Amino acid sequence: MTQNIVIIGIDCACQARDVGLARAEWSAGRATVTDALCGSNGLPSIPSLVAEWMCGADHCVLALDAPLGWPQAMGMRLASHTAGQAIPTEPNVIFRRETDRDIKLRFGKTPLDVGADRIARTAHAALSLLDEVRQIADQNIPLAWDTGDLRGASAIEVYPAGTLLAHGLPATGYKKPEHRQVRADILDAVGERLVLPENQEAMLDDADCLDAVLCVLAATDFLAGHAIAPSNAETARKEGWIWVRDAAAPAPSTSRSGERRASRYAAVTRH
Repeated sequence: MTQNIVIIGIDCACQARDVGLARAEWSAGRATVTDALCGSNGLPSIPSLVAEWMCGADHCVLALDAPLGWPQAMGMRLASHTAGQAIPTEPNVIFRRETDRDIKLRFGKTPLDVGADRIARTAHAALSLLDEVRQIADQNIPLAWDTGDLRGASAIEVYPAGTLLAHGLPATGYKKPEHRQVRADILDAVGERLVLPENQEAMLDDADCLDAVLCVLAATDFLAGHAIAPSNAETARKEGWIWVRDAAAPAPSTSRSGERRASRYAAVTRH
């Protein structure tokens, strides 16, 4: 029996105005993006909207762009630390997770240190959002570690910059308002992998919205079995794991990319 699978990409942030959301439907190995919204446009309750998007799906994958755990070594060292004492461990071991080191090794880019950067506040906000969605939807929503059981809802941690690099796309220089053409170029490539809506203004105007769509793309890599799993499952379950495709995996494609490309560039030239 074909399962009805919904993907919800969430570009997490401390403030609702900076959150990006995207919803897609996954079928026959292909994702069709149905909604892409920005918190800056005055969304209603984000947890309520996410819970609403989950309704009716056999399975829902929430793909969150935020760390969902902290370094194991950090917790162990700080639990016994008192003020004034030295910490006899290298900073990169304390402040970075195993998954952060994996991304650095694979792509030469290090995610922000959740143990030593303001991204910790985004992580806190993401976990709070996930908990609110659990309560509203009345579902457990555990973290997913494989695609073997797609019943109910689950969540994964993703990293748009890593996903872009894994797909051979630029991972910097697209965030600012003046980078609209770069976002258009990225969308052109993403449109070869996802079925995008005809109206792409929100994704062109706002990088948070585009990042939410990239979260969807990362989730499709996970569902297709193309994302690399942790080598140490026990550590990953404690710290979290960023699901990023194997760069050598075959790229997904859609036959509708050509007609969407024409409409996308028409939209860009209007600005």
